Amino acid sequence: MTQSPYWNPRTETLPRERLEALQLAKLRSLCEWAEARSAHYKRSFAKAGFAPDQLRSLDDLRRIPLLTREEWMASQDAKPPYGELPVIGPETAIRVHTTSGTSGRTPLRALDSRKDWAWVAEMWAYGLWACGVRPTDTAYIAFGYGSFIGFWGLHYAMEKMGVLNVPGGAQTTEARVKQILSFGATVVASTPTYALRLAQEAEHLGLDLKGSAVRRVILSGEPAGSIPETKALIEEQWGAKAYDTAGMTEVGTIVMFECEHQPGGTHIIEDHVLEESLDPDTLEPTAAGERGERVVTSFGRQAIPLIRYRTGDQILRVPGSRCSCGRTADIYEGGILGRVDDMKLVRGTNVYPRAIEGIVRSFPHVEEFQIRITREELRDEIALLVEMAPDYTADGWTAMRKDLHKELAEAHEGLNFRIERAETGALPRFELKAKRLVDLRDRPMGA
Repeated sequence: MTQSPYWNPRTETLPRERLEALQLAKLRSLCEWAEARSAHYKRSFAKAGFAPDQLRSLDDLRRIPLLTREEWMASQDAKPPYGELPVIGPETAIRVHTTSGTSGRTPLRALDSRKDWAWVAEMWAYGLWACGVRPTDTAYIAFGYGSFIGFWGLHYAMEKMGVLNVPGGAQTTEARVKQILSFGATVVASTPTYALRLAQEAEHLGLDLKGSAVRRVILSGEPAGSIPETKALIEEQWGAKAYDTAGMTEVGTIVMFECEHQPGGTHIIEDHVLEESLDPDTLEPTAAGERGERVVTSFGRQAIPLIRYRTGDQILRVPGSRCSCGRTADIYEGGILGRVDDMKLVRGTNVYPRAIEGIVRSFPHVEEFQIRITREELRDEIALLVEMAPDYTADGWTAMRKDLHKELAEAHEGLNFRIERAETGALPRFELKAKRLVDLRDRPMGA
């Protein structure tokens, strides 16, 4: 493999024992830093009876108390605007990003120092290089450039690598498609949902996206980037390879990426983050090959130490030996599988949005869809609203509806889905994270 500052065999090919020794050293340093400078960690460590000098091995990791989103938000409410986690104030920071709001509450606010932001860009550069992006590329960033962290780090990583950036903020979908073609972009970055939306717009405009210069589509922001059916549809519509990445505002950057070998999952950047897989109910470590909740400790962002943060992401961890690229860090099979709280119970059957999307995206004529769960008297009902291309025939819809109904029932223990065709343009469109499941069971009458 070509040598680069973003392909680092010194750490990315470390044997497991040496990698864990590096993680332990970084963990001790991070905990000492947090205890000395963060009011939150000083208090939470003392309450748990934990001291950094108790870290003799990674088995001692579980002495450290977990951090939840609710605790972080409560800290912000008690000491606005940034709470007690940060070790710096706004006078020292150079950037602030926010998450999207949750249930009407104030979103999380994350501060970064100059050093933190250099690390954020470098982690993205590691992932982009692994996806095959090179300095000779032209990258189109189909992103709104608001306060959500999204593709900000990717933008700076492209600059760091010497890639020509075309920022696609404040544009209509039509304008973005035309710019992708007119600038000769070879790389496009977007959410999986928006990659499909861009392809639909190109088709409606009669533009040849498959014949364009685009060779790579970098996906992030949604689990759909690793759903095989969704990824295959994106690759077919773009005539390009699609690569999944995942990160979060709380960490500041991506923590996993799919390399050019595409091993069916994402490599964890284990020399810069420490990842655990815990049972969300018992908080005990999951066994190899079992799904669990992802808990992350970040070594790179020091303005806001993030130690044992419960992400709510559902993952399945497998050994790095599954991939032949040479990286030894473990892999999350299928990337982020969804949210721990995404699962819905409908008449005794577990329903996962990711599983439904995998089935729906195997039908290539679907332009958009929405899942609606309602309660009718004492019975739960689930409906799938499907929006097709305007010229899709009634006969084609009848046949597809029958096949779709059958596949959904087989995948959900015989659960009956009501399948309805939505009017053209009736369903919401998304540029960032799509919200396709609407649970109306707890909505007040008349709302």
